[in-house]
Amino acid sequence: MKVMIVQPIHESGIRMLLNAGFQVIQASSFEPSVVAKEIVDCDGVIVRTAPFTAEIIRNAPKLKVIARHGVGVDNIDVEEASKRGIYVVNTPNANAISVAEATIAFILALAKRLKEMDSATRKGDFKIRDQFSTMDVDGKTLGIIGLGRIGTLVAKKCQAAFSMKVLAFDPYVDAHKARELNVELVPLEQLLRESDFVTIHVPLTPETRFMIREDQLKLMKPTAYIINMARGPIWDELAVLKAVEEGWIAGAATDVFIEEPPKPDHPFFKCEKILLTPHNAALTKECVIRMAEGAAQGVIEVLTGRKPSFPVNLDLLKKYGKI
Repeated sequence: MKVMIVQPIHESGIRMLLNAGFQVIQASSFEPSVVAKEIVDCDGVIVRTAPFTAEIIRNAPKLKVIARHGVGVDNIDVEEASKRGIYVVNTPNANAISVAEATIAFILALAKRLKEMDSATRKGDFKIRDQFSTMDVDGKTLGIIGLGRIGTLVAKKCQAAFSMKVLAFDPYVDAHKARELNVELVPLEQLLRESDFVTIHVPLTPETRFMIREDQLKLMKPTAYIINMARGPIWDELAVLKAVEEGWIAGAATDVFIEEPPKPDHPFFKCEKILLTPHNAALTKECVIRMAEGAAQGVIEVLTGRKPSFPVNLDLLKKYGKI
């Protein structure tokens, strides 16, 4: 059996596939038209963030499993895969620690204005220290949008390290879980009004697309910060820029963009109060190994006739009578 790797993954995942007896090929490009031509005789595929379209899926008659090297599957046409009886699996336990740590790094960097302080110090502006413009994180209120694996870890770590009060908005989390976490479930509007830091950890769905716009940002404190660790289209980028530049909020940070990579003239690039990273929160040395091995394991499970540990499309496969 043959497995395609669309974008490079850690060698440990490739080694698992080879040891399981599979032939492994690397796509010559992650452009959909190229992948569609090269995947024709593949039984499995591992995808990172590249688009995995219906055209690609229709061009792969032998395909039995699509493994997402990560968690979000918004780049994969899950509907088309399900119609054709193809499992879509992911690695939900692989990246939570890494993304949670990156979230906390953003919280601290914003609170302490590290980017601005570093820049001013390098320019000889030592008097910036007398602006008294940084803030403590300890005891502040954290608002978490999406209390899944990552959001839960952020809550636990911020409570333990900084004694933060944690609010959460997540319609899929029950009150019992929230009580266990010492988290208060509240409506989104209340979370935005009361939080000093808002962090976003929801999947991209029709319901979450552009859930943060001008109206939501205007609810926040002028001293508050918002951080997007989910997907670019969760918020309106121009609304976030306006909110920061006009002082509705104190600043923002993001690891994700609506278009990736962002163009050189992206509006965030001109704003010092918006911290940016290149969608690499989950790309730590440790996490890329966990994701590669988790994705490889998902492929191996399906291609050897076992039930996959982390399928994401069981309901759709049942809907189309494929399982």
